[in-house]
Amino acid sequence: MSDPVPAPLDVLLDVLDLRYLGAARVHVEAEGGTELADESTRQLYQGVSQRQPHGRVFGGQVLAQCVIAAGRSVASLADAAERPRQLHSLHAYFVRPGDSNRPIRFSVEPMRDGGSFSTRRVHAIQDDTTLLSMITSFQTAAGGLDHQDPMPPAPDPQTLPSTAELLADNDHPAAKYFASGRPIDVRHVDTSMYLSPAPGLEAYNAVWQKAMGALPDDPLLHQAVLAYASDYSLLEPVLRRHGLAWMDRRLRMASLDHAMWFHRPARADEWVLYTQSSPSASGGRGLCAGRMFTQSGTLIATVAQEGMIRVKE
Repeated sequence: MSDPVPAPLDVLLDVLDLRYLGAARVHVEAEGGTELADESTRQLYQGVSQRQPHGRVFGGQVLAQCVIAAGRSVASLADAAERPRQLHSLHAYFVRPGDSNRPIRFSVEPMRDGGSFSTRRVHAIQDDTTLLSMITSFQTAAGGLDHQDPMPPAPDPQTLPSTAELLADNDHPAAKYFASGRPIDVRHVDTSMYLSPAPGLEAYNAVWQKAMGALPDDPLLHQAVLAYASDYSLLEPVLRRHGLAWMDRRLRMASLDHAMWFHRPARADEWVLYTQSSPSASGGRGLCAGRMFTQSGTLIATVAQEGMIRVKE
């Protein structure tokens, strides 16, 4: 009897459970070895990847793993228990595609630990090749001015069809993975663009999303899963604006960079409304911005991404 197939959310949690490899001291000298240019310590972690139908690592996975690696580095500070620092922003560049069958190492450089903020630089490396480079910033809890944009109206997510329901009868490997292999329940507010273009040419998209099950009560893990899910659909406003669908064989897409700001605490295992728009597409690239709201209307995060989007003639 074959072993049972693990649930997609269990796979994601395993992927985010990075193994600590130890610390390494990096010593860089100027040419000729006469002048010290840089000396710093890196914390090293290693993780596995989710298997993908196309064999390439999902970018959102690497984003989430970098969040975990950076957060563990900050959690090791001497005052972390009394004054925990929460991730408030990340800025990342996708450098090269990765192989989902091979492990990834994460090198975390402590750039600064101040009285309220900590900054970390993380490189995701596979076979001595950098896949992604990220800078993150963490902050201790603080009061101050507070306002937010209101959440736009949206139907109850329970009234919308899930991706599994939309793609249940499609045998394409990518469609089967979208339907049953992903750990996030994604429900489009308007018509989805999986198989065919959506009606209308508006550069706007909105989805409800949440993890496919309960997550542990770890704020860093919830932020990592939100970062993971933020990379699923953010380029869809460009597809909608130009009458394209994910299954269009002419379409070539890849994330180029990713930025995310966490405004308020939230859970990734509760429904989040993710509204998205695209102000511009040109030169084979599309720029998109997104906002995440809790079901009660609290703005929890803002996201921005530019992606390569090409249509072969």
